[in-house]
Amino acid sequence: MEFIWNFPLFSIVACLFVGVISSVLGKKAARILSWCLLGAVTAMSGAVLYYTISIGGSFTYMMGHFPAPWGNEVRAGVLEGMVAVLFSVIMLFAVIAGKEYIEHDLPKGKQNLYYSLVALLMSSLLALVYTNDIFTAYVFVEINTIAACGMVMMKNTGRSILAATKYMIMSLIGSGLLLIGITLLYELTGHLLMCDIKEAIDVLVESGQYQEPLTVIIALISVALAIKSALYPFHSWLPDAHGYSTPTSSAVLSGLVTKAYIFLLVKIFFRVIGWEVILQYKITDILFVFGVIGMIMGSVNAIMQKDAKKMIAYSSIAQFGYIYMGLGLGNIGGIIAAVFHMFMHGAVKSMLFISVGGLVEVSDEKTAWSKLTGSGYRNKVAGVAFTAGAIAMIGIPLFGGFISKILFATAAVDNSMVKMVITLLALAVSTMLNAWYFFKAIIRIYTPRGKREKAKKPTWLYVTVMAGFIVLNVFLGVFSDVVIEGIEAGIGMFV
Repeated sequence: MEFIWNFPLFSIVACLFVGVISSVLGKKAARILSWCLLGAVTAMSGAVLYYTISIGGSFTYMMGHFPAPWGNEVRAGVLEGMVAVLFSVIMLFAVIAGKEYIEHDLPKGKQNLYYSLVALLMSSLLALVYTNDIFTAYVFVEINTIAACGMVMMKNTGRSILAATKYMIMSLIGSGLLLIGITLLYELTGHLLMCDIKEAIDVLVESGQYQEPLTVIIALISVALAIKSALYPFHSWLPDAHGYSTPTSSAVLSGLVTKAYIFLLVKIFFRVIGWEVILQYKITDILFVFGVIGMIMGSVNAIMQKDAKKMIAYSSIAQFGYIYMGLGLGNIGGIIAAVFHMFMHGAVKSMLFISVGGLVEVSDEKTAWSKLTGSGYRNKVAGVAFTAGAIAMIGIPLFGGFISKILFATAAVDNSMVKMVITLLALAVSTMLNAWYFFKAIIRIYTPRGKREKAKKPTWLYVTVMAGFIVLNVFLGVFSDVVIEGIEAGIGMFV
């Protein structure tokens, strides 16, 4: 066994340990420890990615060297490594760039608890990426929910507490459905390790036994993770959770938390149920319909918003629709497009929420668009970052959004005539709606207020991180071939 096989588990345990330690530290010590943790986790995730690429395969680490059913496993391949690196980098960027917002928005004496929640949330994200045990995934889904709700309500305003309550209620509904699905799956197969469950399901499908219970299980798990990832119409919790929390929380929720649930769903489809079984049960057709509806309705609702953060939140709902539409296409091209769009959206939306935080800061802490007029001049770095994120979401070349839409269109052409036509029309309509509200926003922040705008001088940390976000988004657009090849190789290792 190679020593690097320990890195996934080291990353998860380190985050849990720091989460506990940060709760008793001072604000500054907790912040520095959090940054060091995220830097170390990024390095370990990068090492795992490099190792899996170099060996051209995946590895499974048996914790304590105890086999199932007593032991537990983590598994890492190229795709897990890529997702872990992306999650670690975005979390590091969001926490560093949001330093001032955390100190300004949160009550004094509570900042250390916020960093504690960041560490716990990071542990759950990595566990959902790496775990090979479906019940362990459920446990960390609950840790994820608690930490995310805590990060929303830490602002300690009436609206943030209400938003966190709505989030908790919807999340618990999703968690309950997921637990029922896992329980039935265990009853049906007698296993909790993903690979063992798949082998048992293959036998059941081949023999024709227990097809109705298996249908119910697939439906429960799909609906559960659709609720937790805010697929339309299960999205009602998301606008307030994003709109009334601190910018760092909004960036993490939109860029990471929802993506972890989508990635878990992809893992379950491929490594627990089996992709051929998923196609056989037509669940992809249902996801396709809801995905297309979400693409359009999310954008329509975004156009109607007068609040900047809620506009971006509804835009996220539209982008989740893209991802589910890609899954619903039912071919490998659609899966690759969905995963690439997940990467792109995570990088872009985190940058958008952080940059809007900078624009709001120089606009008397108001999030209404009417108050953000000319804010691009008052905070030039935030204005540039918001513009870059906006044109990436629209799909302008050189950014990842353009590649995503090309991938979706290509996957649609390789599909049935009905899905091809619907996909291409949905892409065209959604792109026009995206352009409508994002160009309108860009014009607003660069419309002078009629008097000379006094620019705020941002910190060097903020400038560095926002430049890093822009570089990451350009990388996804310019070097997309490398990313796509990695996704394709990683999906091949799922089977």
